[in-house]
Amino acid sequence: MNSDQMKGKFKQLSGEIKRKWGQVTDDDLTQAQGSMEKLVGKIQERSGDRREAIEKWLKSQGMSE
Repeated sequence: MNSDQMKGKFKQLSGEIKRKWGQVTDDDLTQAQGSMEKLVGKIQERSGDRREAIEKWLKSQGMSE
């Protein structure tokens, strides 16, 4: 497992925490941002790509953080 994959795992965890916080505070924007962070983390873990490259690709597909 390379360092980008480890960072992906951490990104998933932080995204899930942010998503849950959005649920607790009834903040839809925070909840959506947490879900996007978790998605980026999952892709990063599986592919080993850099976070910036993944985010750039998602933005090119019409999905942005």
